[in-house]
Amino acid sequence: MATAGAGVAAAAPWAAQAAGRDPLAGPRVRIGVIGTGDRGRTLIRNILKTRNCTVAAVCDNFALNLEKGRALVGANTPAFADHRAMLDAGGLDAVVIATPLDLHARQTLDVFGAGLHVWCEKAMARTIKDCSAMVKASQDRGKVLQIGHQRMFHPTYLNALRRAKAGEIGPITQIRASWHRNTSWRRPIPEGSTDRKINWRLYRESSAGLMTELATHQLQIGNWFLEDIPTRVIGSGSICFWKDGREVYDQVALIYEYSGGRKLVYTSLLNNARYGCEEQIQGSKGTIEPELGRIYQEVPPKVLALQRMQEDVKRGHKRVVPIGGATWFPELPVTTPGESLGWGEYDETMLQFEGFGEAVRAGKPLPGLLAQAYAASVASLLGEQAMDRGEAMTWPTDLVKL
Repeated sequence: MATAGAGVAAAAPWAAQAAGRDPLAGPRVRIGVIGTGDRGRTLIRNILKTRNCTVAAVCDNFALNLEKGRALVGANTPAFADHRAMLDAGGLDAVVIATPLDLHARQTLDVFGAGLHVWCEKAMARTIKDCSAMVKASQDRGKVLQIGHQRMFHPTYLNALRRAKAGEIGPITQIRASWHRNTSWRRPIPEGSTDRKINWRLYRESSAGLMTELATHQLQIGNWFLEDIPTRVIGSGSICFWKDGREVYDQVALIYEYSGGRKLVYTSLLNNARYGCEEQIQGSKGTIEPELGRIYQEVPPKVLALQRMQEDVKRGHKRVVPIGGATWFPELPVTTPGESLGWGEYDETMLQFEGFGEAVRAGKPLPGLLAQAYAASVASLLGEQAMDRGEAMTWPTDLVKL
């Protein structure tokens, strides 16, 4: 954490504050985990790596997932099929929520009602109204609400942000971000379950698809580097390839507009993985690609032979003029290797839980973290609305103040 937090206090106060505490000082934070599917089990593994948290209970209403989750923490760890029974049993300081998106708000409010702190997977909730309700409940109850945006604890991203704020790539005017996969996202249905329960990401009642499952991460990065929130968004979405009864788009393209004419251009699709997950932070002096861990300086344009001869004549200089020299250069992508941004010693998913543990111990959230997550979730859902309506959507004016 010291590596992650060094020199980034202004850029990421949450990382700096978490790094300033000793994770070994005091008892471990007792965490109950609601949702022990694939993502929930990944989170459990990371919690178990921390130096200040422990998994004290697990919960899932699907028996197969519950058994898989319990196998990670040991037979003596209490296991529940209903999260309310887990809350009633006591013995917890905080709860991790890793369930389908449409359940996040209700379960968060239940946990706050039990007097506990919450760490919730991104995106925050299925609607902007529910996102706001979660934030308001956190404020009213005086409890920590942290959302799973692990890149905000990633040493490489923190270094990239520090260097961008230092002006190394000049004023940032555009960010291009994409997350491309080649998969249907459809999972086989095990015995004892249903399609809508297992494949909840494909249906509108429980998910906004690519926008809430993937775009939320990169919209947070855009807001982070631009130090702003969008003013409006336009976009187009379609079910272009996977015509299998799903209700959410399998291809999206959006433009988020920021003050001063700056833009974030976002695309995501599910039938081609060539370009994968990437962000290109573009300034007048250079480009940062944090997902690849590289920073590039702008390369001076090549000078054509005739242009160089004209300049020589003006200055009274003489030199050999190449016959048949290039009179036009194709503007192909620059292929310079750039400079490494470095990689951290610790995994960012583990680091965010150590930060959460310190927030729970202190009884107050890490500064600025929830505001970033709230804006990212709102941006993702606003993008869904823009695509559905086929019109530009402006930033809401009735959000909870943070």
